[in-house]
This record gives sequence, structure tokens and C-alpha cells, in this order.
Amino acid sequence: MTRSQSDRERQLVERAHAVLPGGNLGNVAKDIVIERGQGSHIWDASGNEYIDYLLGSGPMLIGHSHPEVLEVVREQLANGTTFFANNEFAIELAEEIVSAVPCADKVRFSSTGSEATLYAMRAARAYRRKDKILKFEGGFHGMNDYSLMSIWPSELEEFPRSVPGSAGIPQSVQNEMLIAPFNDLDTTRGIVERHHDEIAGIIVEPFQRLIPPKPGFLQGLRGLADEFGIPLIFDEVVTGFRFAYGGAQEFYGVTPDICTLGKAVAGGFPLTAIAGSEEIMAHMDGGEMPSEDFMPQIGTLSGNPVAAVAGLKTLEILRRPGTYESMRAAGATLREGLQRMLDEAEIPARVTGEDVLFDVYFTNNEITDYRSTLSANSATMGRFNSGVLERGIFKGDSKFYISAAHGENDVVQTLEAFKDVIEEIR
Repeated sequence: MTRSQSDRERQLVERAHAVLPGGNLGNVAKDIVIERGQGSHIWDASGNEYIDYLLGSGPMLIGHSHPEVLEVVREQLANGTTFFANNEFAIELAEEIVSAVPCADKVRFSSTGSEATLYAMRAARAYRRKDKILKFEGGFHGMNDYSLMSIWPSELEEFPRSVPGSAGIPQSVQNEMLIAPFNDLDTTRGIVERHHDEIAGIIVEPFQRLIPPKPGFLQGLRGLADEFGIPLIFDEVVTGFRFAYGGAQEFYGVTPDICTLGKAVAGGFPLTAIAGSEEIMAHMDGGEMPSEDFMPQIGTLSGNPVAAVAGLKTLEILRRPGTYESMRAAGATLREGLQRMLDEAEIPARVTGEDVLFDVYFTNNEITDYRSTLSANSATMGRFNSGVLERGIFKGDSKFYISAAHGENDVVQTLEAFKDVIEEIR
């Protein structure tokens, strides 16, 4: 495909630049206006069709506009959209999360991943009565101030010093975050041993952006947290219900004390969750905790019935036999095919990730943490992304998200696009 742009889409792009900073919503910065999605495909306002590997940044795990999800959503819309009170579907969704997710005794809902990780860190602080949080350099935990520390630093400080990743963050936040290198248990242990009397919690993406944990790393974190009595937080906004029905904690066999969930859990609607042990989650119960230990958690749309019913139906579909096997098979074919073609073309590249979530780094170096990703050739990555887009493959700057809707034809067409782009790059 050669992408064309209609007058209508050009006008929409001009209007966007007039009223939106950068002409976008702060997410995908390309001058493309998406009009609709169906299954594994999306269409822009010019009528160009794409195989979608962005999936709304992950939520559309069963594909766009799934008819069963739309049906239950339409039924609920007729009965109300939000109540700021308990509703049956939110209760059922919480029950399903407790049943599915190993660490979950209790659940609280929020609307965004940034809220969920903020509350998870706050819950750890309430439980430990300490202030500092240890996170891993390059780890993404949303847009709250604490999460944005050392998220994509250009100046590499000595661990555990943190660096703000955004303007507008109070300098005081820098003092509350300790930074460790992902997949480096020895350095992490040294930081925890020096600061354990100040640390409230350890937060980690069990699969950091595109980087799998080394064998034993997550188990080592679990042991370290247990040794010093520090809650371990898994940010599973991306990996929850994606890597396995029980998330990355099921997939990797390590259970945290708290986790955050989002994206797939609500089938494309604004709902996220904090789930954890009874002892820690009790701090959100004003009837059980004394006032000095109570952690209020309030959100206008938290657990709204439209998102909850969409989430319930999405999870029901994910539980059907063969769903995860199909996703992994499609992803494995793409991931292995991409690496093979790059090797045959003698282009230095590492396809990194798991079958359901991966991308390529254009480097010969092993990718194990944030600093090793800096060796990748960003110009070649830009050419690759532009090339696949022109051939009808829609993705973000990084990550191929695989969905249950991606079929054999999608895989064949994507491999053909890879072949053409790699030849062009070579």
C-alpha cells in the first residue's frame, strides 16, 4: 500500500494543530486521524486500511468493536453510565480479578494506569509508614510525578539517584525515589541494604517495556522484599491478562504483594485496578483503619458499570479454549520471522520481548536494561517504523501488540511488509 491522504483528513490535521498542543492527544504524534476499527484492522479518515499492532496502546486484546462486547455495553448504556456507588458488574469484575490474579485478595478500581500506580505506591507507604519507593530505570508506570522519575534519562546518573523525566515535577519528589537497573539483582540488593529503613515499596514492570526479566531476577526481587519486609509491586497495566490469564505473575511464577491492572481488563474502556493482599488493601477501608492509617481512594468514574461490563465480557472471551495459544502462535511466527529476515540481511538487530509483545532494537548488543537500549540505532528504527506504516502496518514507536483477532492473513501480510522494509533498509 502507498498511503494517501484525503483533503478531509488534511483538514482534520490542520484543525488538530490549531487546538491541540503538537496537534495530537499526547499519544501517537503521527498526522493520522483514525476513524474506525474492526477486529485486527483500523481505517484512517482517508480510507487507508491498516493491520493494527498498536491496539489503542494495548487495551484491544480481543480486537476492535467485538460484537459481544458491544452488545453488553449497549444494554448497560440504556440503564445508566455511572453512579458513584456500587454496581453489580463492578462487584463481579472484582470477583473475577480475585479469582484470576495470584496476589489479589481485594480490589479497588480507578480510571487510568497513572492513578493505579500512584495508589499502589501510596498503599505501600501507608502500610510501611515510610516514604521512599524503589523503581527501575526506564520503567514506565504512567504519568504521575513519582513514576516519571528516571523514565527516559539522557543524563545517566549513578544509582540510586533519580532524574525527573518531565518539566513541572517538584524537586522534593527526586528525594523520594530510588533508582536501580532492571535485571541487576546485585546492584538492587546493595541499594535496598543501604536504604531499607526508608523504603516503602519496590515497584517494577515484571516485563519492563520490551525487556524480559533474566531467569531468577523476579524471584530474587521477591526474596529481597521478603527479607526486609518491603511490599513488592508489579505494574501489570500492560501484562495483566495479556501474558496469561493471571498476568505476568502467573506467566513468570512470582507473586507480588500488590499489582496494578489496566488496558485489557476493561476491553478498551477507562477502567484500571489496584489489587493486593488483604493486609495492605485494608488501608483503603475507613471502617477498619484508624484515621492516621486510612488511605482514601476516590474517583468519579471508578468501576463505572459500562467499563465493568465490557471488562467482564472481555475476560470471558479470553477464557475460551485456544485464545492464548492462538495469540502466542501468531506472535511467535512474526517475532521469529522478523529476526530471521534481519539476520539474513546482515542488519544488526535484536528482536526483543515475548510472543504477545515485542519489537526490534537495531543493535548487536544484548538488551537487558534501559542503558543497553541506548545502543540501538534510532534512525534505522525510524525508517523501519515509517516503512511498515507505508505498507499498511500500524504500530507505535515501539511494541507490536498481538491480539486474539490477528489471523493468518494478517501474519502473512505483515511478514511481506517486513521483507520489503528490510530490503529497503539494507
